[in-house]
Amino acid sequence: TSAVAALLFLLLWRRRRAGGAGRVCVAVLGDLGRSPRMQYHALALARHGREVALLGYLQNRPHRDVLRSENIRLVPVAELRGLRVGPKLFQYVLKVLVQSVQLLYTLLRIEQPSYILLQNPPGLPSIAVAWVAGLFWGSKLIIDWHNYGYTIMSLSHGRNHPLVLIAKWYEKLFGRLSDYNLCVTDAMKKDLWVNFKIKAVTLYDKPASYFKETPLDLQHNLYMKLAKDYEPFKPRAVNPSAEASAFTERDGKSGNVVKTRGRPALLISSTSWTEDEDFSVLLRALEDYERFIKEGAKLPALVCVITGKGPLKDYYDGLIQKLHFKHIQICTPWLEAEDYPLLLGSADLGVCLHKSSSGLDLPMKVVDMFGCCLPVCAIHFECLHELVKHNENGLVFRDSKELAEQLKMLFLEFPTLEGKLHSFRENLRVSRQLSWDESWDQIVLPLLGNKE
Repeated sequence: TSAVAALLFLLLWRRRRAGGAGRVCVAVLGDLGRSPRMQYHALALARHGREVALLGYLQNRPHRDVLRSENIRLVPVAELRGLRVGPKLFQYVLKVLVQSVQLLYTLLRIEQPSYILLQNPPGLPSIAVAWVAGLFWGSKLIIDWHNYGYTIMSLSHGRNHPLVLIAKWYEKLFGRLSDYNLCVTDAMKKDLWVNFKIKAVTLYDKPASYFKETPLDLQHNLYMKLAKDYEPFKPRAVNPSAEASAFTERDGKSGNVVKTRGRPALLISSTSWTEDEDFSVLLRALEDYERFIKEGAKLPALVCVITGKGPLKDYYDGLIQKLHFKHIQICTPWLEAEDYPLLLGSADLGVCLHKSSSGLDLPMKVVDMFGCCLPVCAIHFECLHELVKHNENGLVFRDSKELAEQLKMLFLEFPTLEGKLHSFRENLRVSRQLSWDESWDQIVLPLLGNKE
């Protein structure tokens, strides 16, 4: 009893202390390289002179702006592997316990922060651990709700599974212990209040400044780089007087870059290859697109690039290998962080198959595509209208047949500067919205007291 009382006294004493002025811990129990929003938080804090400890897994390299910032220090968390002893339930409980100790140890080793800004999901066990660390340091806890962990878990276990119900109870209980809450949509803001009694402010995802239309010279350089490893980017015909890719060529004498006559259309989609994205919808639509061409429709050949890593990639690669297209080529590269925005800014159309597990979050990939003025076809779910305006900046579809008809309509007579595809791009160019930095300064900075 005396030991517990001493510990409580220590925690309360530390909480009364002035928590590390100017220092913020930005944490995610996931891969930092695939957590763009948390990287943007870190960059915004660094821009305002805060010292940032950016904590998470380092599987993939964060963006170079993060690596170059003098105010951002990466704090790696070792990813747990090999905990496959006993039944699955035992494995899961063991993993949560080990992660709790590991994360708490890491959080208590950093310099004392005044705020801990935590991504959810994953929230189990990170919310409870961050709250305990906040008590120890006297730090305020800010949760950035991207989605709900329990709804993601329900995709593989079902909504009534005991683990899912425990995860929901956990998020509801520990989510209320935060000092401030951010979320990604107004629909989620409403749901947090109605079902969790958590007050949050909406901070919409915005593209970083490097998501923009790619100049033709840079497009050509990217295509030539990708052509070294990926067949769809190689030129269809050899031109000895020009340096060429499937999409562009550079004149050997003048050095000018032009788009190749009769070039294929470039369609891009990005994914984390998880259960909330059914890529068979796109594959079936591509089968219909191939059939349209065989039936005489004046449609271009298509290069479909699907980027990303994830657990279902091998499964879908197997399905792709079984397809035998004459007019469509599919490749699934993993792009360097700096090349991804360049490819988005070079593409003709984006496709999004993200279906929110909760129906309350928006796909970051579409945000990035819009930053590059890239029109999008996106599969319908509950709050998608907060981002994709049907027939204004893109199209919304519900199944593969509808997507196939949209592809046919958008690419008919390609690449003439007429029709829906061109008008969508023009609408994106003129629809000036607040940038991430402007939104962040208006919404998040006041929570931090502007200046310590």
